[in-house]
Amino acid sequence: MQIRSTTDQDLRVFVDTLHAAFGRFAETPAEGGGGLWWSAVEMDRGLLASTADGVPVGTAASYSFELTLPGGVLAPAAGVSAVGVLPSYRRQGVLSAMMRYQLDELRDRGEFLSVLLASEAPIYGRFGYGPATYTARLTVPRHQAAFALPRAAGTADGQAPGTAPGAGSVEVLRRADCGDILEAVYDRYRRAQPGALSRPHRWWALGAGQPPVSSAPRYVVVHHDADGVPDGYASYSRDDSENALTIDEVITADDAVFTALARFLLGHDLVSQVVFKHVPPEHPLRWQLADFRAGQVGGDTDWLWVRILDVPRALTARGWYADGELVLDIDDPFLGERDRYLLTVRDGEADCVRTDREPDLSLDIRDVGSIYLGGTAPTTLVRAGHVRAHHPAAPALADALFRSDRSPHCLHWF
Repeated sequence: MQIRSTTDQDLRVFVDTLHAAFGRFAETPAEGGGGLWWSAVEMDRGLLASTADGVPVGTAASYSFELTLPGGVLAPAAGVSAVGVLPSYRRQGVLSAMMRYQLDELRDRGEFLSVLLASEAPIYGRFGYGPATYTARLTVPRHQAAFALPRAAGTADGQAPGTAPGAGSVEVLRRADCGDILEAVYDRYRRAQPGALSRPHRWWALGAGQPPVSSAPRYVVVHHDADGVPDGYASYSRDDSENALTIDEVITADDAVFTALARFLLGHDLVSQVVFKHVPPEHPLRWQLADFRAGQVGGDTDWLWVRILDVPRALTARGWYADGELVLDIDDPFLGERDRYLLTVRDGEADCVRTDREPDLSLDIRDVGSIYLGGTAPTTLVRAGHVRAHHPAAPALADALFRSDRSPHCLHWF
């Protein structure tokens, strides 16, 4: 078997091989519709696996993203996608060989973080990826959508509660008429939200991905601040089969703006339920409803998986919210590496060096990926048997060190 990097000339065979791996046929753009999901593939970052006689049997690719880390740090991250092996060549080591080749290539590029969305949960843990952000669907019956706190007197529909009249407003636009607004608002949001990925301009221009990145028909409610500047939006459509208003995403870094958008959406007429497809863990919306049980959580799942390629660089890149020292014994069985590191955090910054000191925690590299953004508590992994604590106080200290100021959340699909 041979594995090589791809070029633009390989696009057709890459796309055909990828679709064959999943038993699908390559799509063609619908008239007046958006771009194809794979149209943003960066062919200089793709891989093609072939037999000795040149028959393509597997694909893998990575996108150039920025990942927002705790502390508001923006770090380059490789977004792994388009991974597939033809059914007739599965369980013959093709996937493992591509994953090893790709990780080595990413390291050669100087990258220290890799992320992906796992099509099946059991696959990528063995390559060192760990689930790091989580998301859920929240369904609210329309007749139970009242808020516990009434809108402040004198405020308009869609205006945040407790604000003065005129402090904010909303307008409804068609997706085709507000692409620049969506791009700008999302970019401000992702810079403030741990776990969020960038959406490069190329994605918006090509309509690559899921709505509202694609130009598929959608309505968009845009929130404007008191100066008329857009500071939030929600993309939605009506699902007549379930008589539901389905929200692709609500984008804003301001809780009051989220509330204003949610009030607008929950007040939509002629639907029996409102479905928020992506709500981060511990989001306050359920607590804002008069009937707490009205917010029905479903589809609770992992989203972004993280793989650490360089432990010292990764741990010194993010921001920290407590001081302390931990010795971490980290095993990377897929790459055949094992090292012990002294992590020292002071005043929001970390130093990470190799050490011979006795470990406080022993863990797999996938567990480092899971706790890295603060969305998975180290104590949870200790209790699950993933992480071994050598001192009783070590798990609690690790919880304090690795926490984030805000639950990490990722909305971007790739």
